[in-house]
Amino acid sequence: MSELKGNSIEFDGFTGYVSRPAGDAAVKGGLVVIHEIWGLVDHIKDVADRFAAEGYVVVAPDILSHGGITPEVGDELQRLRESADEEERTRLQPLMREKMAPVHEPAYASWAVSALKQVVDWLAVQPGVDGHLAVTGFCFGGTYSFALAAADDRIRAAAPFYGAPPQETDFQGFACPVRALYGEQDARLIDGLPEVEKRMSDAGVDFEATVYPDAGHAFFNDTNSHAYVPEVAGAAWQKVTGFFAETLA
Repeated sequence: MSELKGNSIEFDGFTGYVSRPAGDAAVKGGLVVIHEIWGLVDHIKDVADRFAAEGYVVVAPDILSHGGITPEVGDELQRLRESADEEERTRLQPLMREKMAPVHEPAYASWAVSALKQVVDWLAVQPGVDGHLAVTGFCFGGTYSFALAAADDRIRAAAPFYGAPPQETDFQGFACPVRALYGEQDARLIDGLPEVEKRMSDAGVDFEATVYPDAGHAFFNDTNSHAYVPEVAGAAWQKVTGFFAETLA
């Protein structure tokens, strides 16, 4: 069961942030926006609001609090990342490993996909959505965008930002086009991209990866002073909103 309270929604075992088109604006569809490893911080709520302004009923679920990274912890991790104090910055990686440990347990992935399906259940019955459902996400959320699209055939379009399909992904499960976005300097993901492309092709998935030169991981996050690339973020935004508009129409 889910219960909506203002812009906050309570699902079974987790919460989320809801954003809707303003006033009487037409609804183009429903969209799941999945956060980065920092959790459901204000940046992700802002992204949800931006998509809502484009005409989507948006839910940004908090699926990392279940793994121990609450928004408050995420804010602290981001503060360490941005700190001018080198000693503080050195605390980030060990703290990240500690906080992320529960997320790497096999049971977590199964729980997270089932939680995301609850979000799709809710979006599917919202006025104006009419089966026009999509997912996007960033980093951790990019990976779970792949996972949700492969596990739920109600998803009509998926746009993962700098993520990779989980190892256990059933590539035959994709029933929608996938448009993935990467920065060329994001070495780990770029090195693994040919294998993703091959597996997508072998499964007959409509898959296209856009790789932006002069950008790395997290290029879309305007709160990340080390990674944000405004021009690339703007181009990626236009690509994704255009993809959703065309695919969900």
